[in-house]
Parts: sequence; structure tokens; C-alpha cells
Amino acid sequence: MGHLITLATCSLNQWALDFQGNYERIIQSIAIAKERGATLRVGPELEIPGYGCYDHFLEGDTVLHSWEVLAKILASDDTMGIICDIGMPVVHKNVIYNCRVIVHDRQVLLIRPKMWLANDGNYREMRYFTPWVKHQQWEDHFLPRIIQTVTKQVKVPFGDCVISTVDTCIGVELCEELFTPASPHISMGLDGVEIFTNSSGSHHELRKLYTRVELIKEATLKLGGVYLYANQQGCDGDRMYYDGCAMIAMNGHIVAQGSQFSLNDVEVVTATIDIEDVRSHRTSRSRGLQAARSEAFYRVEVPFALSSGKFGNTDGAMTLGIQAKLSGASFHTPEEEIALGPACWLWDYLRRSRTQGYFVPLSGGIDSCATAVIVYSMCRLVTEAARKGDKQVIADARRMVGEPEDSVYIPLDPHEFCSKIFHTCYMGTENSSAETRKRAKDLSEAIGSYHVDLNMDTLVTSIRDLFAFVTGMRPQFRAHGGSGAENLALQNIQARLRMLLAYLFAQLLPWVRGRQGALLVLGSANVDESLRGYLTKYDCSSADINPIGGISKTDLKKFIAYARDAFEIPILNDFLSAIPTAELEPISETYVQADEADMGMTYDELSVFGRFRKVEKCGPYGMFTKLVHEWGSFLSPVQIAEKVKHFFFEYARNRHKMTTLTPSYHAESYSPDDNRFDLRPFLYPSRFPWQFKKIDEVAAILPDRSNPAADRTETD
Repeated sequence: MGHLITLATCSLNQWALDFQGNYERIIQSIAIAKERGATLRVGPELEIPGYGCYDHFLEGDTVLHSWEVLAKILASDDTMGIICDIGMPVVHKNVIYNCRVIVHDRQVLLIRPKMWLANDGNYREMRYFTPWVKHQQWEDHFLPRIIQTVTKQVKVPFGDCVISTVDTCIGVELCEELFTPASPHISMGLDGVEIFTNSSGSHHELRKLYTRVELIKEATLKLGGVYLYANQQGCDGDRMYYDGCAMIAMNGHIVAQGSQFSLNDVEVVTATIDIEDVRSHRTSRSRGLQAARSEAFYRVEVPFALSSGKFGNTDGAMTLGIQAKLSGASFHTPEEEIALGPACWLWDYLRRSRTQGYFVPLSGGIDSCATAVIVYSMCRLVTEAARKGDKQVIADARRMVGEPEDSVYIPLDPHEFCSKIFHTCYMGTENSSAETRKRAKDLSEAIGSYHVDLNMDTLVTSIRDLFAFVTGMRPQFRAHGGSGAENLALQNIQARLRMLLAYLFAQLLPWVRGRQGALLVLGSANVDESLRGYLTKYDCSSADINPIGGISKTDLKKFIAYARDAFEIPILNDFLSAIPTAELEPISETYVQADEADMGMTYDELSVFGRFRKVEKCGPYGMFTKLVHEWGSFLSPVQIAEKVKHFFFEYARNRHKMTTLTPSYHAESYSPDDNRFDLRPFLYPSRFPWQFKKIDEVAAILPDRSNPAADRTETD
């Protein structure tokens, strides 16, 4: 006889400190879960205040308002007939914990604090919270009076406990705890917990979802059980995009999966499972022996059954089991992730900042092109949601384009919507080519942006004239006999003036078009250029936000190739075949400025340097030793040594530029953003004398595998 249980998990687009909006989205998710017959609902991590509150978690107001929201939820009928797993900060004995509050029928059943905190990369949870270190132990927590008034409870269990219903047992796991080697679900599962909940605030990173899915499947494959994964979705006010993808797994198979990228503020994923399938999965002798000797968890008993208690439909249960075994998680390609993740992030940022659109300087190169195409992808997502009748998307779009609330305007065509909210500009000088100017214009026409084309030579000349008047010296380009310092200064004049013009046009173009408000300026420096420092401080890479600042040049090229076909934009072919160039120096018959030649390294090499430096945690010598093995078949040790030393020299002397890096969408594990992700000095010994000397000594004695013939000659 089957025991069918309908379970619900969700992805919510919660905003940091938006207690009213967060409350409404939580209530909506509970209502949807109940409509679908669910008896257990799980929400994302810290869903009441929002995950990204950061130092606001240290404020008593944040905790107080979280309790107020919970009291409002408990006072209504929303939690009647359903167990809800809700996230918020809780102060217990003057210590702040990241907690799950399990409620049912206007009662608080358990407060479960997080035991393993995320404290690396983008996360600083131990800056605000303390981990619960008393594993499988609990204490009494005295509820605040606003909760006592509603629940008539004075105290509730606080700690590492599980929930025992009439028909099953539920255990709680929080985000990082899934990723730890000794995850709590192991000991809970051995003690008879059959349903695991995991509430997360997990951000998007290219190619990351697979790891998350595999860990969830693995959690229930050997152990047996049902795993409900909930996640934050959207931009909650910072560099990260939380990519949702709520899912339900059973016995090592994905049963249900939500969207990874969506404009929906509330998405609920449900599945009906037979809990008997978990019990049959757990009949192995070795599992039984381990379970028999496991330590017991304290069980908080609730007189409520998740299943209906009626005879189950065995045919339906069997069908569900077959579907579960045949189904697998779906994944986007990295190119699709770039098209969707930053686009969703841009939409959230635009509607929350309450501005009227975006502005980007189009250079005719692939980086600003990618930025523009991502904005166009955003417009495609908006019009797709509008065609489906998404009221929130339609309301936000109307406000952005200056339509009144009672307007009938609906954004149905991405080109038309793009023309209203996206503004581009080509800022040419005497060093610009006709090819880049044409590419910028053709791209703007292809996506529908409002485009401006200008020459700024008079501005550059005015600056040079002013300098010459004050100093009596007139700087010249290298091509005209100037020194390296003169040449660089004249390039930087152009770059920085473009930033000034970008902000001028962003503030006034809506006025020119008869509209109110201003535009946000988008940056377009990729992660590799930031890593190398191949950008001018306070040039047009300085902006309000940057959707490609965490994406490599290599991935951007693949994205453009994808968008060319998926979005039907043939002009993107011209960007793919063009040589990347800053066009800041005079072009001659013998010289054309090329980015990779300027940098002294290729973009592919930069990606490798970045991963070894950040992900593999290599210093100069460690990186050299690894690259000798990876590149030794086509480069000599001395050549590799020169490349490594050149990279670290440029990286060190340009590191200060990261202190002013435009807030960028985080998409890559080797991002050099020192404002949050990459905490390193910005003043270095420029040539690392000790490290470089050791590299040279070792390179001199290593055999040259790139030239086997030379080795044989020496041996002979």
C-alpha cells in the first residue's frame, strides 16, 4: 500500500530588507503549495529579510522585523494544514544564528540553526552569524512576546533536532551543509529521517549547477530519501544572481526541477512521491547495521500526517517511480547561461533602481557588443513574460517607458521595447576606423537600441591644448615621435573623456526624448582584461554596473556565436572575425593597435593564469611548475617562465585598478574583484624578486620537452 505525499519547494525573488515584499512572496508560495495539495513547503535561505543583507544582519532592526513578519504569517490561516520551513535570523542567548523556523497550525515546532556556514568566495556568513556547534543537541528558546501572543507558546526547541510527523520524519539541512564532507543528512538519514529540506542562497556561476545537482542526487542515492532543495532567485541587491532551480530528488533521481533563470518572483515546484519507495530503498544490510548504531536525534513530535491516510493509487505511484528514474536534471550550455543569467540580473537591477533604462558606449568591439546583446536578451525575456501575462513584468515595463499605471501598453516586441529602454553611442576619434563605426551602427539597428554617433576630437584637442598652454609642452603619440609616457597619456585622455560623455548622455538622453528620469551606464570590461589590468582607471569601463565583468573573453566569443543564431543577428559574424583593438593610437600602414599584442599575452592564456592564481591558489612559482606540465609540449621552460613573470608583473602593477572596478555580475571563479570576491593587496613588489629568481633557476635546468630533437642531440 502506497503512502503518497505531495511536497513543495520554491524559488523566491527576495529583496534584501524588503520585508513587505518578501512577506507577500512567501505567502503566495504557501498558497500555491496548498492549492497543489502539498503538506510540506520549503523556502529559500533567510527568505524573510533577504539573503544579501550583509552587515544589516548585525542590526537589531533586521531581527525584529523578521519576527514581525513571522508573527503576521502565523496569525493568518496560511500555515493551517501545512508544515512550512521558513528562513530568518534568530538571536539565541545573545548570539545571532542563521535559522530555519518550522511552523504548523499557528505553532512554532522547531528553530534549527545553521551548523556549517559559507565563509569563502563571495560569502562572509561568519561576519554576521555563529554556527551551531552542539550537534544533535538542543536547548529551550524563549520566544519574543509578539510570537507568544499569536502561538500561546513560551518556549520551543532550538538546535539540531528533527520533526516527527504521524507518518514520516523530516530533517533540515541549510545550503553549505550539503557541500561539507560530513553532511548532516547522513546522520539524520541513518536515524530514520526520510525527507530532507535544504534552503539555500546559492549564486549562479558558469558551469556550477551540475555540481549542485550531483550532490543532491548523491545525498539520496546511497542513503535513500527525498530531498527538497529551495533557492533564492534573482538579484537581491548585489553582484550575484541567485539562480533558483528548486528541485526535488528521491533515491538518487531528480523528480522535479524548476527554472534556473526566470523573471518570475515566485516559482513553486511540487511532486507527489510514495514514501514507501524510500523505505524499500533502505533495506540493504550494510545500511541497516550502520543505522542500528547511529546516535538518535531529538524528535519534535507533531500530530499531523503528510500523507492523506487513504489507500494510495498504486498505479499512479508506480508511474511516478518510473518517471523519476527516467528523468534527469536539465542544464543550460555556458552560452545560454550568459544569455540568461546576466539578462535576469539586469532586469532586477533596472526595476529596483527605478531608472528608465540602460546606456552603453558601443566601440564596435566584441565586449561592448556582448553587453548590448545581453540587454537585448533581457528585452526578449521581458516580452516573452509579457506575452504570458506576467502582471509584475508588465507593470515594471510600463513604469520604465513612462506609461501611466492605467496604460494598456504591453511590451510584445523585443526590438520595440529595446528602443525605449536601451541607448547606445559610438564615441569616435581620429583613431577610430570606419569599420568599428559601421559595426556599432549595424548592431544598434539589429537590436533596436536608440543610437547616437559622435566624434569627440574637439574635446581631446581641447585637453591637449590646455596642457600645452599650462606647461609649454605638447604631448605626441608614439607614432608621431612621442615617448611612451606621452603615448599612454593621450590614450587615457580619450578613454576617460568617454566615461564623462557616457554619464552626460545617460542623464540627458531621456530628457532629449521627452521623458523623465535617467539611465544606468553599463560597463563592458571582461574578466580577463580586469585580471591583467588592461583598462584605464575611470575610463568607460567605469560605470554603474557591468554584466560581463565576470565573464572571460573566450566565453564571450562563444556567446556571440550562439546569439548570432539563436537571436537571428547575422551582423554578429563581423564582431567575431574582427581583431580586438582599443583604437586609441593612430593607425598606419605598419601598425594597427591590437589588444593581445598590447597585453603581451592571449586571452586564452589569461584565462589559464586566472584559474591557477585564484582557483588553484598558485603563486608565481606554483603557477610556473604547473604550466611546465601543461604547456611543456609546445613551450620551453624558459618561455613559460617569461610568460608567468610577465603576467605577474602586469597583474601586480595594475592591481590597484581593481579597487575601482565597476560592480560586476559574478559569473567566473577567478574573478579579480577585490571589493568582495578576491581579497588581495593592491600594492605589490612589482617584480617579485625572490619568486622570479627561483623560477629562472629552475627553468634553466629543466629539459625542453617542446623540442625533443634538441634533447636527443644533447644526450647523444
